[in-house]
Amino acid sequence: MVQAIELRQSQIEDMRIAANKMYGVHRRSFQAQMCLKYTNGSARKAERIWGWGRDNVQLGLEEERSGIICLGTQSNSSGVKKWEQKYPQVATVLREIAEDHCQQESSFKTSIAYTRLTASEAITQLKNRGFSHEEIPAASTIPSLKI
Repeated sequence: MVQAIELRQSQIEDMRIAANKMYGVHRRSFQAQMCLKYTNGSARKAERIWGWGRDNVQLGLEEERSGIICLGTQSNSSGVKKWEQKYPQVATVLREIAEDHCQQESSFKTSIAYTRLTASEAITQLKNRGFSHEEIPAASTIPSLKI
């Protein structure tokens, strides 16, 4: 069995940072390679040293061993358009409604504008303008819109 290589704390932090910059298969592959190199393939040791989830590391090790890449459930919903892309006309009207309720920040030190428009009031105004229930976003969706 190959002797595990000792790591300095700065190296451990660098590997954590590097792994956090990656996603999905790339991250698992990196974690598996570091696990093989520094912990003799022990996902538990990798979890203890780097704080990575051992299930994720184990999956990466299995992908490395078999050459088969596992797909996550996020691939089932990828490509779903955002509400503003699905309904650009409604998004434009919603932007106009919000702009009507905007006010300048009181100190005038920034160019940030605030609105006192609530999601329920925005929905009511969209209904009054004749948009169907399917076109109008949910109240929980409105705060996260990029309009």
